[in-house]
Amino acid sequence: MPKFEFDHVVHFLNQPEAFIHELNKQNIHAVEGGRHEGRGTYNALSYFDLSYIEYLGAYDEELVRKSNPAHHSMIETIIEQDFEESLVRFAIRTDDIQKAAAHFKEAGLTVTGPDAMFRKRPDGSEIHWQLLYIGEENNKLPLPFIIQWNQSDEERRNEQIQQGVIGQQLPNTALEGVVFVVENAEETAKRWGGYFKQQVGKTYVDQTLQAKIVTIPLNGGELYFAEPVGEGVIKNTLLTKGEVPFQINLKGFNEEKLFEAHNGRYLLKK
Repeated sequence: MPKFEFDHVVHFLNQPEAFIHELNKQNIHAVEGGRHEGRGTYNALSYFDLSYIEYLGAYDEELVRKSNPAHHSMIETIIEQDFEESLVRFAIRTDDIQKAAAHFKEAGLTVTGPDAMFRKRPDGSEIHWQLLYIGEENNKLPLPFIIQWNQSDEERRNEQIQQGVIGQQLPNTALEGVVFVVENAEETAKRWGGYFKQQVGKTYVDQTLQAKIVTIPLNGGELYFAEPVGEGVIKNTLLTKGEVPFQINLKGFNEEKLFEAHNGRYLLKK
């Protein structure tokens, strides 16, 4: 069985490079990532060891639309949302994308790929990876896309440290996980846990969100499925946007605060 670990979550923005300054004011380090040549997108990045946030933008929306995105891909989601700023999707990292594809097909999912991808960094160097797209045809919350990097975790970590991408956050900060708004937290967690061979974790009620939370603990970042139990932001989001990624939880900060910007929520925890 291939391994499955949290890799990154994507916040789509009109101007990722401008958001870097907003993040710096919140003591979150971010750097320009580079361009996806021929695909119309570019990004900035915040790394917390190998788990990271990708701030993705479009330098050419028409090129993005003409890129013939795969079914269940993140780009398909961005086009369907008409390039609206929001938390759009997240990725799970694997060490064997071919075995992962076979595993998801056996589970009855729609599987497309893997597709070879690359990004050109600001210094002109390139980074390469493969993407696999999986989906359920009858459920509302999109499944993550699957990524396999063309380097080992150790090689990527060492390279990113040398380039000043990893190791620049405040000491002890980490990407704790991502919150998703769903209609049925327990059912969604059990279903996703089955796909990724993960045990369902804790269940509790978050009084601030007025939501029942069911977790899946992944290496690199937990998944929190939030089902409304009363009036509040989770219920409002479910009514207006449906089942979506909702909030990024970061930990290790000097004070707890909620940072909201460009239709994205960031909970900074101690």
